[in-house]
Amino acid sequence: MTGTLILLRHGQSQWNLENRFTGWVDVDITPLGRLEAEAAGRLLLEQGIQIDRAFVSVLKRAIRTLWITLDEMDQMWVPVEHSWKLNERHYGALQGLNKPETAAKYGEDQVLIWRRSFDTPPPMMAENDDGHPGKDRRYKNIPIEKLPVGESLSMTLDRVLPYWRAQIEPHLTAGETILVAAHGNSIRAIVKHLDGMSEEEITGLNIPTAVPLVYRFGEALTVLDKRYLGDTAAIEAAALAVANQGKANNE
Repeated sequence: MTGTLILLRHGQSQWNLENRFTGWVDVDITPLGRLEAEAAGRLLLEQGIQIDRAFVSVLKRAIRTLWITLDEMDQMWVPVEHSWKLNERHYGALQGLNKPETAAKYGEDQVLIWRRSFDTPPPMMAENDDGHPGKDRRYKNIPIEKLPVGESLSMTLDRVLPYWRAQIEPHLTAGETILVAAHGNSIRAIVKHLDGMSEEEITGLNIPTAVPLVYRFGEALTVLDKRYLGDTAAIEAAALAVANQGKANNE
């Protein structure tokens, strides 16, 4: 017997709303993001889904989304593992900038390459930048050379997938129902792996905020079925909103 996986991108964050490159900056979700997380919990509850274990990044927008979702399901007691390996893609020196600021500084064509390329990273964050992860206490036990200061989508996959294989896959193989609350790009890394998507396909994939994506597996974790929970039209509208926002900034 193999398990069930629920992938959940965090609800709308404050910098999603402001169209800023967020990356590892620890912004919270908006009132709308809270409502989205509550709705996700209700959808999962209506399906009778019982979570055995949850995994989440160390960024509060994902953590709070997880809290609210599990609270709505009355399952806040389930074991939760936090890991920086599930953090959003690190946007380097772009973090905090909005579309006009980024275009003015680097040019529209270059910004398009950073946004849509699979393996071209943004400019790296300077070591003396106040936002450098090495200055953040939550990463104090991680060797400085392992902390990213800017990542392409390809580099994000290289960070996420070893964690997926070592920490999450064994629980699915054991038949558990797993909830992963994370971010647009860390979730895209998992989806690319599970669906066998090409580099071109994954760059065009948009993950809607706080809409549960449920995978069911056969032997050897072959995907038998995947579906978003909720109203189809609403899900399509949410994905389109993310796509339009992505033209302006980030995840």
